[in-house]
Amino acid sequence: MNKAFVREPDDTGRVYCPRCKSLGSPVEAAPLDRYVAPAARNKLGAFAWFCPYQHCEAAYFNQFDVVVTVDELTEPVYPKDLDAPLCACFGYTYDDAAADVAEGQPTRTRELIARTKTPEARCRESAPSGQCCVAAVQELYLRLRNP
Repeated sequence: MNKAFVREPDDTGRVYCPRCKSLGSPVEAAPLDRYVAPAARNKLGAFAWFCPYQHCEAAYFNQFDVVVTVDELTEPVYPKDLDAPLCACFGYTYDDAAADVAEGQPTRTRELIARTKTPEARCRESAPSGQCCVAAVQELYLRLRNP
Protein backbone atom coordinates (compact mmCIF):
# COMPACT_ATOMS: atom_id res chain seq x y z
CA MET A 1 0.00 0.00 0.00
CA ASN A 2 1.22 3.49 -0.78
CA LYS A 3 2.19 5.37 2.39
CA ALA A 4 0.70 8.56 0.99
CA PHE A 5 -2.74 7.15 1.82
CA VAL A 6 -1.94 5.89 5.32
CA ARG A 7 -2.96 8.20 8.13
CA GLU A 8 -0.46 8.70 10.93
CA PRO A 9 -1.90 8.11 14.41
CA ASP A 10 -2.86 11.24 16.33
CA ASP A 11 -0.56 12.20 19.20
CA THR A 12 -2.80 12.10 22.28
CA GLY A 13 -0.05 13.15 24.67
CA ARG A 14 -0.38 9.86 26.52
CA VAL A 15 2.78 7.96 27.30
CA TYR A 16 2.82 4.29 28.26
CA CYS A 17 5.32 2.34 30.34
CA PRO A 18 7.74 0.51 28.06
CA ARG A 19 7.71 -2.53 30.38
CA CYS A 20 4.02 -3.12 31.23
CA LYS A 21 2.21 -0.71 28.85
CA SER A 22 0.34 1.05 31.70
CA LEU A 23 -0.57 4.68 31.17
CA GLY A 24 2.06 6.82 32.89
CA SER A 25 1.51 9.90 35.05
CA PRO A 26 3.63 12.94 34.16
CA VAL A 27 6.10 13.86 36.90
CA GLU A 28 8.20 17.00 37.20
CA ALA A 29 11.71 17.30 38.61
CA ALA A 30 10.94 17.57 42.36
CA PRO A 31 9.61 14.01 42.84
CA LEU A 32 12.33 12.64 40.58
CA ASP A 33 15.00 14.42 42.64
CA ARG A 34 13.46 13.07 45.85
CA TYR A 35 12.82 9.43 44.91
CA VAL A 36 15.39 8.54 42.24
CA ALA A 37 18.90 7.69 43.44
CA PRO A 38 21.51 10.19 42.16
CA ALA A 39 23.25 7.59 39.98
CA ALA A 40 19.98 6.80 38.19
CA ARG A 41 18.65 10.38 38.19
CA ASN A 42 21.01 11.27 35.34
CA LYS A 43 19.17 8.83 33.07
CA LEU A 44 16.06 11.02 33.07
CA GLY A 45 15.62 14.62 32.04
CA ALA A 46 13.73 17.40 33.77
CA PHE A 47 10.52 15.38 33.71
CA ALA A 48 9.41 11.78 33.26
CA TRP A 49 6.40 9.53 33.77
CA PHE A 50 5.50 7.34 36.75
CA CYS A 51 4.34 3.77 36.13
CA PRO A 52 1.36 3.13 38.45
CA TYR A 53 1.20 -0.65 37.98
CA GLN A 54 2.07 -2.34 41.28
CA HIS A 55 3.76 -5.40 39.76
CA CYS A 56 5.88 -3.55 37.18
CA GLU A 57 9.58 -3.15 37.97
CA ALA A 58 9.64 0.25 36.25
CA ALA A 59 9.09 3.21 38.57
CA TYR A 60 9.83 6.08 36.16
CA PHE A 61 10.43 6.25 32.42
CA ASN A 62 10.78 8.75 29.62
CA GLN A 63 9.66 8.90 25.98
CA PHE A 64 12.89 7.25 24.86
CA ASP A 65 12.07 4.08 26.86
CA VAL A 66 14.72 4.83 29.46
CA VAL A 67 13.56 3.20 32.69
CA VAL A 68 14.38 3.76 36.35
CA THR A 69 13.47 0.60 38.24
CA VAL A 70 12.15 0.24 41.77
CA ASP A 71 15.63 -0.89 42.85
CA GLU A 72 17.01 2.53 41.82
CA LEU A 73 14.75 4.51 44.18
CA THR A 74 15.90 6.13 47.40
CA GLU A 75 12.84 4.94 49.34
CA PRO A 76 9.79 2.71 48.84
CA VAL A 77 6.84 4.23 46.97
CA TYR A 78 3.19 3.26 46.81
CA PRO A 79 1.84 1.22 44.94
CA LYS A 80 5.16 -0.51 44.22
CA ASP A 81 5.48 -1.21 47.96
CA LEU A 82 2.22 -1.49 49.91
CA ASP A 83 4.00 -0.54 53.15
CA ALA A 84 4.96 2.87 51.72
CA PRO A 85 2.64 5.81 52.47
CA LEU A 86 -0.16 6.41 49.96
CA CYS A 87 0.13 10.08 50.85
CA ALA A 88 3.64 11.47 50.81
CA CYS A 89 2.46 14.81 52.24
CA PHE A 90 0.71 13.52 55.37
CA GLY A 91 1.89 9.93 55.77
CA TYR A 92 -1.47 8.16 55.27
CA THR A 93 -0.84 4.41 54.93
CA TYR A 94 -2.57 1.18 54.03
CA ASP A 95 -2.85 0.52 57.79
CA ASP A 96 -4.78 3.79 58.25
CA ALA A 97 -7.36 2.69 55.67
CA ALA A 98 -7.57 -0.78 57.23
CA ALA A 99 -8.08 0.76 60.70
CA ASP A 100 -10.91 2.96 59.37
CA VAL A 101 -12.60 -0.09 57.87
CA ALA A 102 -12.17 -2.10 61.08
CA GLU A 103 -13.64 0.74 63.16
CA GLY A 104 -16.54 1.23 60.74
CA GLN A 105 -15.83 4.96 60.38
CA PRO A 106 -13.59 6.60 57.76
CA THR A 107 -12.18 9.07 60.30
CA ARG A 108 -8.57 9.06 59.11
CA THR A 109 -9.61 8.97 55.47
CA ARG A 110 -11.93 11.97 55.81
CA GLU A 111 -9.29 13.85 57.77
CA LEU A 112 -6.74 13.19 55.03
CA ILE A 113 -9.11 14.29 52.26
CA ALA A 114 -9.77 17.54 54.13
CA ARG A 115 -6.02 18.13 54.57
CA THR A 116 -5.36 17.61 50.85
CA LYS A 117 -7.38 20.77 50.19
CA THR A 118 -5.06 22.92 52.30
CA PRO A 119 -1.86 24.71 51.28
CA GLU A 120 0.08 22.07 53.27
CA ALA A 121 -0.58 19.57 50.47
CA ARG A 122 2.42 19.53 48.14
CA CYS A 123 1.44 16.64 45.86
CA ARG A 124 3.27 17.79 42.74
CA GLU A 125 6.52 17.98 44.71
CA SER A 126 6.05 15.20 47.30
CA ALA A 127 4.06 12.40 45.70
CA PRO A 128 6.04 9.82 43.70
CA SER A 129 3.45 10.08 40.92
CA GLY A 130 3.24 13.87 41.09
CA GLN A 131 -0.52 13.43 41.57
CA CYS A 132 -2.87 13.94 44.51
CA CYS A 133 -3.48 10.74 46.48
CA VAL A 134 -7.23 11.19 47.05
CA ALA A 135 -8.36 8.85 44.26
CA ALA A 136 -5.98 6.09 45.40
CA VAL A 137 -6.99 6.54 49.05
CA GLN A 138 -10.70 6.37 48.25
CA GLU A 139 -10.18 3.34 45.99
CA LEU A 140 -8.22 1.51 48.70
CA TYR A 141 -10.77 2.31 51.40
CA LEU A 142 -13.66 1.05 49.26
CA ARG A 143 -11.73 -2.06 48.20
CA LEU A 144 -11.00 -2.93 51.84
CA ARG A 145 -14.57 -2.21 52.86
CA ASN A 146 -16.10 -4.32 50.07
CA PRO A 147 -13.67 -7.20 49.45
